[in-house]
Amino acid sequence: MILCANPRAQYLANRREIEAAIGRVLDGGWYILGPELRAFEGEFASYVGVAHGVGVGNGTDALRIALAACGIGPGDEVVTVSHTAVATVAAIEMAGATPVLADIEPRYFTMDPGGIEKLLTPRTKAIVPVHLYGQPADIDPILGIARGHGLKVIEDCAQAHGATYQGKRVGSFGDAACFSFYPTKNLGAIGDGGMLVTDDPEVAGRARALREYGWRDRFVSEVPGWNSRLDELQAAVLRVKLRSLDRDNGARVRLADLYDRELVTAPVSVPARRTDATHVFHLYVVRSKDRDALREFLKGRDVAAGIHYPAPVHTQPAYAGRIRHGGLPVTEMAVREILSLPIYPELTEPELRTVAGAVADYFAR
Repeated sequence: MILCANPRAQYLANRREIEAAIGRVLDGGWYILGPELRAFEGEFASYVGVAHGVGVGNGTDALRIALAACGIGPGDEVVTVSHTAVATVAAIEMAGATPVLADIEPRYFTMDPGGIEKLLTPRTKAIVPVHLYGQPADIDPILGIARGHGLKVIEDCAQAHGATYQGKRVGSFGDAACFSFYPTKNLGAIGDGGMLVTDDPEVAGRARALREYGWRDRFVSEVPGWNSRLDELQAAVLRVKLRSLDRDNGARVRLADLYDRELVTAPVSVPARRTDATHVFHLYVVRSKDRDALREFLKGRDVAAGIHYPAPVHTQPAYAGRIRHGGLPVTEMAVREILSLPIYPELTEPELRTVAGAVADYFAR
């Protein structure tokens, strides 16, 4: 079976360094909020191009804590998208705020800036654009709208480690930004993990307090907080993988280029790429009106294709009928057609050609 993602392959590619890093932590005897985390927070923030990183338990917590650290909470509305992992919307509600959903651009699957202003009310306090599949959202006009209305911008970068927009890495544009280190991500832990980054020292300070019960001094909660900490083992592993992130992203881009060439005659739409950005292909997502039948055909050829995501958040049972939006026709059309083909740095060119050949065979029947 050719897997859609393969975190084990990345572990094996870095096995010696990862196991040495884990041994260093085990021998050191400091397992929570220690030197590995502090080093990784600094290294990752520097990589993104901001001053501060705050490691937390997962990407959802990163977004929840970033919202709270930016002063977003009960009574506030936050504009985001429905075409995203449900974690984006869940985190907004976990922070006590109310999500409001914008539609996406048909070519890039990211937030359509043209649909934002009609959703704003006096209660709107923030915008959360999602850099989906490794493709940056069109952040410049989003920032312009936010500045014009006095809104915070918190970037959801869970799928876009290392992607750039107009020469800057995503995560360096907003008031804060959030990353997931789930094992399948471009920068993935061996377990869960997340980080929020920011240039604002006050936001960073509040986030550090919120991740540990609201403590600034140990055992004294200045504000209500949570328990969400990136542990030393995961930080050590991520430090190893961060050193090869640009190389691995380059491999993803080369594989995407090869897919583009191999699929040129197939009646599927390959991913569009912004001309002023770099797409890092966390996922390689094609579109086909035959999506479901194509996926079953690929499964029969031992190719595991995914759907990210099969149901927009506003249609899922937990959210249906209770989240405001201005109409989401592009989102609702896209989710019927999208299909994620296997892509990860260790995928071989013969494996990729097997996948592309199976796609071609489906349409040649």
